Amino acid sequence: MSRPDMAPSRGPAPGSPEDAEPPHVASRLHAFNRFELKYLVPAEQAAEIRDELSERMDRDLNSPAGGYGVWSLYYDSPQLRFYWEKIEGLKFRRKLRIRHYGDLDGVSDESPVCVEIKQRVNRVTQKRRITLPYGTARQLCDAREMVEHSPKERGFVHEVLDLVVRLNLRPTAITGYQREALVGRGSDTGLRVTFDRRIRGRDRDFDFSVATPQNRFTLPPHMAVMEIKVNERTPYWITDLAARRNLNLVRVSKYVQSIEAFGLAPRSVFHVHEADCPPPPTPLGTRPPAHEAPVKAGAQ
Repeated sequence: MSRPDMAPSRGPAPGSPEDAEPPHVASRLHAFNRFELKYLVPAEQAAEIRDELSERMDRDLNSPAGGYGVWSLYYDSPQLRFYWEKIEGLKFRRKLRIRHYGDLDGVSDESPVCVEIKQRVNRVTQKRRITLPYGTARQLCDAREMVEHSPKERGFVHEVLDLVVRLNLRPTAITGYQREALVGRGSDTGLRVTFDRRIRGRDRDFDFSVATPQNRFTLPPHMAVMEIKVNERTPYWITDLAARRNLNLVRVSKYVQSIEAFGLAPRSVFHVHEADCPPPPTPLGTRPPAHEAPVKAGAQ
């Protein structure tokens, strides 16, 4: 039996006059493909690399000094289908998430978030997402109800709803981190490098507006994830930098790391163990920053 909220909302056929949107209406739907290279580096070294890259790259206009918060709510099946697809290295795999950019203070049903399908096709990472009010995003992903959308957004919205209903997806983990982003200039306009630090999350309280969430570090707090993202090939000077600094590619997934850190699945060969990332020596008589000392960390 078909769901009432999924029934005849087919709308006009593609190419019909009703299928066209008014020229003044900005599309909420975005899609892009790229290759991603990931490195796990100490936060101090990440700052040095960022400063070196700044000589040939520009700071992302949306990335203030100190970076910005990125919070993602991941959905998965009761059997953790998306997690196991990653572990098994399937050539085609997907993840569904709701993502919020910025601090979580003051998040409401009207706050803009992205409902995003991130998928991997061989070596290419593809992302498709739509920007919706937070309340509408939860109506789509949690309540499994059709939401208002334009003709151009129909295919994506129906795909999200189909995934949630057919695979019985449910909120599974929240991840959060502080991101600094650089973008290429000139002939390197397709280049983007991000530095993610203070990577943490939780396996409960799946609401961005929870006042006092109990987040935990899922990667050692003195480590950062550096990602190089390109449309086609990596510039030679980036590969030279990686070689000169002895950076090693890692297959680290923030979602996989969270699932394993929270004990939702056995730790895999991709798991980053704290023993493999010993903290830098602390000079005698000094103490680490308060937010790095405990196992648990606050929302921000």
